Amino acid sequence: MNNLGAIDLNLLVVLDALLAERHVSRAAIRLNKSQPAVSHALARLRSLFDDPLLVRHGGQLEPTVRALEIAPRLTEALAHMRQLMGSEAFDPAREHHVFRLAMSDYAALVLLPQLMAVLRWQAPNVDLVVSQASREVMMSQAVDGEIDLALGVFPALAEDLRTSLLFKEHFACLADGASLGGEKTMDLSAYLERPHVLVSLRGDTGNEIDLALAAVGHKRRIALALPHWSAAPGLVIGTDLVLTVARRILPHDAEAGSLTIFAPPFAIPPFAFRQIWHRRRDGDPAHRWLRDLIGQILAPSEAVPATL
Repeated sequence: MNNLGAIDLNLLVVLDALLAERHVSRAAIRLNKSQPAVSHALARLRSLFDDPLLVRHGGQLEPTVRALEIAPRLTEALAHMRQLMGSEAFDPAREHHVFRLAMSDYAALVLLPQLMAVLRWQAPNVDLVVSQASREVMMSQAVDGEIDLALGVFPALAEDLRTSLLFKEHFACLADGASLGGEKTMDLSAYLERPHVLVSLRGDTGNEIDLALAAVGHKRRIALALPHWSAAPGLVIGTDLVLTVARRILPHDAEAGSLTIFAPPFAIPPFAFRQIWHRRRDGDPAHRWLRDLIGQILAPSEAVPATL
């Protein structure tokens, strides 16, 4: 391995894609190569590193210890190499690329309709693979190179992660209008007497809403906890349930029907919605293009630069 002149550097590009995708077919799509060509390159890489690098487990390839050691340094080295070779531009209209994103149901509803419309028009060969996980898992996936970008609420970041603020979100309450008896709001006493719907991946009360209530000495009853933002608004129809969620998730036409939207009867701090990525992706022109595009879609007039 000391004789760099004997190494085909294109093999390292293939290895980077394989480590990111954990699948030969997906890596082939990402690289715009045939599956046999990628399989052949993997065989050469195994010989080159004298290590299996990726071993089949279930429906995907799992990296060996040696591969996990290589992955972050390889991605960073390739990013520097692209900068050195002047590969600063990414042409979305022509280039093929697959991005792996992690986000919640909320983020998918807020971002994906607009993002996909732009991609189909401006970048028809750019594909997305979207997964869902807790914020802790998403940060771990970004560090390990399993995903390119994560979107969500990240109060504290792992080392080597970058972030940019996309917007600040406020909370609102939703209830069936008939259950309010003609009122358009609800005081704190009435709020606490009602059963509530909680949208949470884990179903616990360590969320912004219940922490804000606890800060003023109160606790609400959670009649239903579920992880699906998209399903939650419809669950209050015809019931006495109250849903307190991020304002952007509520249907724009909610009040045209039987539902009423009103401000929470206590102070809930807004949350910062961010995109995060590993610093090794900083110099990747395609990655930078996607980050900028997401920033333009979600915060066209208030985008905030990336920070450590």
